[in-house]
Parts: sequence; C-alpha cells; structure tokens
Amino acid sequence: MSRATLAAVAVISAAILAYQVLLMRLFSIVSWHHFAYMIISIALLGFGASGTTLALAQRKLLRHFSAVFSASAALFAITAIASFAMAMRLPFNPLAIVWDARQLIWLTLSYALLVLPFFFGGGAIGLAFSRYKHEIGRLYAFDLVGAGIGALGVVGVLFLLSPAATLRVIGALGLLAATLVLLPKVARRGSRLAATSLGAAAVVVMFWLPPSLVSLNSHISEYKGLAMALRVPGARIIEERSSPLGLISILESPTIPFRHAPGLSLNNTVEPPLQLGMFTDAEAISTITRFEGDLKRLSYLDFTTSALPFHLLQDSKVLILGAGGGEQVLLALYHGARQIDAVELNPQIIDLVADKYADFAGGIYNRPEVDVHIGEARSFVARTAGRYDLIQIPLLYSFGTAAAGTQSLHENYTYTVEAIGEYLDHLAAGGLLSITLWLKLPPRDTLKLFATTVEALKDRGIADPGARIALIRSWKTTTLIVKNGSFTATEIAKLKDFATGRSFDLAYYPGIRVEEINRYNILERPYYFEAAAALVGLHAEEYIESYKFAIAPATDDRPYFYDFFKWRFLPELLSLRTQGAAAMLDMGYLVLFATLIQAALLSLLLILAPLAIWQRRFGGTALKARTSAYFLALGLAFLFIEIAYIQRFTLFLGHPLYAVAVVLTGFLVFAGGGSALAPRLDRALRTRHQGRRLGVLEVAVGGISGVAVLHFLGLPPLFAALIALPDSVKIIVSLALIAPLAFFMGMPFPFGIARIGRESPDLVPWAWAINGCASVIAAILATLLAIHFGFAVVVIIAIMLYLTTPLTLRMSDSAQ
Repeated sequence: MSRATLAAVAVISAAILAYQVLLMRLFSIVSWHHFAYMIISIALLGFGASGTTLALAQRKLLRHFSAVFSASAALFAITAIASFAMAMRLPFNPLAIVWDARQLIWLTLSYALLVLPFFFGGGAIGLAFSRYKHEIGRLYAFDLVGAGIGALGVVGVLFLLSPAATLRVIGALGLLAATLVLLPKVARRGSRLAATSLGAAAVVVMFWLPPSLVSLNSHISEYKGLAMALRVPGARIIEERSSPLGLISILESPTIPFRHAPGLSLNNTVEPPLQLGMFTDAEAISTITRFEGDLKRLSYLDFTTSALPFHLLQDSKVLILGAGGGEQVLLALYHGARQIDAVELNPQIIDLVADKYADFAGGIYNRPEVDVHIGEARSFVARTAGRYDLIQIPLLYSFGTAAAGTQSLHENYTYTVEAIGEYLDHLAAGGLLSITLWLKLPPRDTLKLFATTVEALKDRGIADPGARIALIRSWKTTTLIVKNGSFTATEIAKLKDFATGRSFDLAYYPGIRVEEINRYNILERPYYFEAAAALVGLHAEEYIESYKFAIAPATDDRPYFYDFFKWRFLPELLSLRTQGAAAMLDMGYLVLFATLIQAALLSLLLILAPLAIWQRRFGGTALKARTSAYFLALGLAFLFIEIAYIQRFTLFLGHPLYAVAVVLTGFLVFAGGGSALAPRLDRALRTRHQGRRLGVLEVAVGGISGVAVLHFLGLPPLFAALIALPDSVKIIVSLALIAPLAFFMGMPFPFGIARIGRESPDLVPWAWAINGCASVIAAILATLLAIHFGFAVVVIIAIMLYLTTPLTLRMSDSAQ
C-alpha cells in the first residue's frame, strides 16, 4: 500500500468528518437545532449502504481500485455541496410534521440527499479496507486519525471562514483525495490527465462557487425570527459575523423600528429608544439599544418582570449570565447597581456592542462599573470567588423558538439542579437569583424551573424551600426569584407593590392568599399558583407524575430542560391537534422519533435488504451468526458511548459544537491508535498465554468496562473541579480523559474484521455494513435513551453490549 493511498484515505476521512461537523453548524442556522444525532446517523447510514454495495460488487470494483476510489472521492466532493443545496430547497417544515403527512416525505428526501456524500466517501474508505485487508490495522489508523483531525480542524476553520466558505474547503479536500490516490499511476497518460483535472477542480472549488449555490440566508426557515423580521419593509442586514458559536446578524428596521421589551407591562408609558436587532443563527434575538446617557429614557425596562429583584435590593453587585446586546446591563444601570459583571459566551457579540456599535449603545460595555467577561455561564460561576447580591439570567431564546418546542433536544445546562445550586452558592447573604422565561400555556417551562429550584434547595439542606421562592407573571413572561434566606415581610410588601403597579400577577410567594392571584392577566385557572403550591408541598412527586407534561427537575445527567414530552398523553394531544393542541407538542422530540423510524427503515432497505443474497452463500452458518451478532453489538455500543460523551462533555466544554468536535476527535484518533496496536497486542497475548482464552478482545472489553466505570464515578466531580479552566486547557483535559477509553474501543472492530477476513474474506464488507446499520440506529436511539433515562444508563447499556462480544465468539466457535 503506497503512502499516497494512505494519505488519500486520511484526507477523505478528514473531509467526511469535517462535513459531518459543518452540517451541524449549517442546520443550526437554517433550522432550529444542530441535529447532531441525525447527522451522525445519516453519515453512518451512508457508510453502511456503501458497505452493502461493496459486499455485492467488490470483485468488479477492486479490479479498478484507483479509478473507483478516485471517482468516489470526487463524487463525495460534488454531492457534499450539491446535496446540501438541494436539501435546503425542499419545503420541509419540522413544525408542521404533526398535521402534515407530506413533511415525512420531505424529511425522507432530505435524509436521502444528505446520505449521498457519506455513501461515496464511505465507499472510498470501504474499498480501501477491502483492497488492503491484510494491512487493516495501519489503514484503520490512518482513517481514524484523519477523521479526528477533520472533526477538530473544522472548528478552527469556522473561526476564519464562513460556513459557506468552509463547505467549499471540504469539497476541495474530497477532490484532493481523488487526486492523491492516482499519483502512484501518474506515469500513465490517462491517470496524469485525471489527476491534473481533479487538482485544478479542487483549486476552483476552494476559491469559487456560484454564490446562490451555497448562500444560507435564502434558505433559512421562513418561520425563524430573522426571516420574519426581514419581511418588514425596509429591514436589512447591516452586519454579519460568523464563528462556531453562531452566525450573528445585525438588522436595522427604519420603517417599523424594533421595540423589543419582552413582557412589557401594558401600564408602561415610555417609548423604548431606537434598537438594532441582533439574531444568533437567525433566531435567538437580543437587541442593541440606543443609549445617550439619559437613564430616564430606560424607565420602560422597569416595567418588565425582570426588574423585580432590583426593587428588593439596593446598591447591588450584579452578575448577568447572558449579556447579549446589553438590555439587562441597561436595567442594572438604571437601578444604580454599583458593580455589574456581564458574561457572554460569544466574543463576537461583545465586540459588536463594545466596538462596532459602541457609539450607538452608549459605550455601556466600556463603563467603569461594568466588567465584561467572555465565557460560558457555569464555567464563569465556578471560577469566580466573589459573591453577588443578584444573579440575573435573562431570556435565552426567542418566543417563537420556545413556543415551537424546537429546543426540546438541546442539552441545556443552565437550568439544571446542579446549576441552580451553584448559582445559590455564589449569592451574598440575602442575595437573589432571578430567572426570566417565556410564559407558555399550558404551563411547562416555568413549572419545570420551579421544580428544579425546589430540588436544588433541598439538596442544600433547606427544609422549607417555599420560604425562599417567589414567582410573578406578565402577559408574556414569568420571573422566578430565589433568595439566599427567607423573604421578610418588608420584601413581600415591596414585591406586591411592584406587581400591582405594573398589573403583573402574583403566582407564588411565601404566605400568598388565593384572593391575590389571577387578577390582571386572567387565566381560565390559576395554573401557576396551583403548581407552585403543589411543588413546595408534601405531594410534589405525585403532582409531577400526574401532570400532562414532563416537569421533573432537570439534572446534569438529564439536561433536557425543554423536553416536556410524555408518551401517555400523546393520543389526547393528537386528538385535539386541530383545536390548537399541536402547539403543545414537542416538535423536536417528534422529529427525533420520526427520524429513528426513518433511519431504521432506510437501514433495512439500503443495508440489510441484501441479506437474502448472502443467505444463499452463508445461510445457516455459525460464521454468519457470529458476524451479525458481534458487529451489531459493536455498532450499538460504540455509538452509545460516543453520543453519551458528546452530550456529557457539552457541559465541560461549554458548547455543543465544541463537544462534538473534541469528542469525535478524541474517540477517532485514540481509537485509531488502539486499532493500529491491536494485531501486535493480540499476537503477544496469544504467545504469552498459550492454551488460554485471553486475547486482545478480552483485554479491550476489560479496559472499556474499567475506564467507563471510573468515568461514571469520577467525571461529575472532576468536571466541577476543572470547569473554570481556560477552553484550550479543557480541550487537552477532555482528550486526555477520552484517550484510554477510546484506545480500548478501537481494538474490537479491527480484531473482528481481521478474524472474519482470515475465515471468509467475502464477509468483510458485510461486517462493515451490519456495523454501520447498528450505528445508524444507535446514534438516534442513544439520544432517546438519554432523554428518558440519562447518560449514565446509556453508558451502562454500552458496557453490557461490549461484555457480550467475547461470549458471542466463544459460543459460535463451539457451534462450528
């Protein structure tokens, strides 16, 4: 095997994984979610389908290895761009999937289009495995190391280039791989011409493609906030910034100005100043407000529910988690806060407010009483030694996003039991934690936050959590405040005066009376009061269990705060969907479930359907049974652990895209190392333990189980202790933690492939295919299991699957 071929495998693997990570970024922009589980499943479906194709036609294809590999890599490059462009032009709307059956067709077509690049890329790699099966360890190592570099490298590229430009780079990499594999044959005229043409095409794709082909703004869902705002006459985007953390779009609307003040009291008489809309990934909106130094012009902010804690405090030291365009900073300035720490994850937002639009914003991020910090909320709180009079968490999503249920699949570590506990630990005596959410009916978000807060207080030994919590609501928002101590009579009087003066409704405070509730923004029933009273009462668990939405406290092990789905109430909601109940369904969860069914069917069609053909050749043999059982278990187990670790490391690394890139890199690179050493280790073990059943598989399974158990016990406290480290250090720590587990996980697959290759070479592509089929389903199934049972359960299931693999081989051996 030539170095050029190894390089080609590494490059195409890097391109495939870079494309996989980039698709998550692209989906976040044009849709509502990064759809990590679906992208991974699509990739694996393509790999599995390519394995099946090789199983049926490998003899013909192997006779023209270089030409077929080159063509496959080139087709990957073409379809990586064209398939995404075509998929974005399909009228797929996940919000309509409940009442419009056609959306399932569009979802299937999207899936089928996006499978194509992975089919061709996986076909190139699978062909190399079939061609060089006797060098499987070395080849597998180049494959995984290249993939790992691609997964992490694309994050760095996204800091430099836009997503559309990054897509061009990935296309160029595919063409480069197609060129490299032809180099050993470049002396031939035809190969030389093909290599030259492909190389030239790579340069062209790298630097130019028709703008309309890869433009994102024209394909953003018409239901996202930016798309709707652009329909206003005269509205236009005046600035864009892009990074892995988000696409920031600054919008001005001179004809119908922005007046963004969520939940503003109808009693307010002060017009908000001119504002610029700032959208992240075309949806989550913050605003940059014109401020000329006159605090009186900001009095309208005092008529929002988030102003409540300032009426219970004086001369406060404030921490704002999610500063955005600076609205909450302006509120704190209006109330005379002595010190304001504003934390924002995306440095580009800070740059826009503090530099580009500093004059418009009145230089609020450059004022002496305001300290701006770039970082993730939990990480900042963990590393700060200070205590605050007020910790303020403003609205993090637009109302459209929250109402649509599109956030139900997001891992959100801001509102977990552990997070609330950390915030409370950083409050000064008598300090307040204030969290504002959108009001939704029937109530969901706020009740889950209330239940989570009660649990966090109980975890800290507070016998009467209800004495420390208050809740108010406007016509559109709710604000929950939690005190480090019990509320005093004076504070309760101020709370009531604040609500009454703004026609906000009291939903809960210690000692609230029934006649005080549901007075202004009248609901059919006092839902919020009833729920709050139940959640601080003796029968909270019974109330949570009987409620029609999932409002059990969110935890770091199950951080799906916006998941409210309960299966047993689905028939009722579906029966009422034409009467408005469709808005109560968690669309994200239903799309996830639809995708699982779709993935299973497509796997059956594209991967397992050829089973009948194989049965004629291998039917009834123990070898076929061993191959199926072994690689099915490996496919499920590997992806279960990988998906669980992506979700778990999101907390530590602070962003889902970082977690995807780092975890995939760690597993692929170090699994590649384990793959390369597996044959040598197996020979050494067999020589040393002659006559015993100890080999590399037993060592690998033991290593996987041991490290996974250590992680199960040690990762939560370790993350808590190290979360305050700089991002660069956390990436290194993450890779170091993943390395031993991934190293052992890299051994069983090449071991099985090598063994099948010795006993029946024709089954190698089939083993690749069935492993891919299991992985396709596992990528989605792992997310479903994590939502319902937590990451720990997913990992435990994976360990049990790994433990069955040595037993499977022994049983089939004895049957032969």
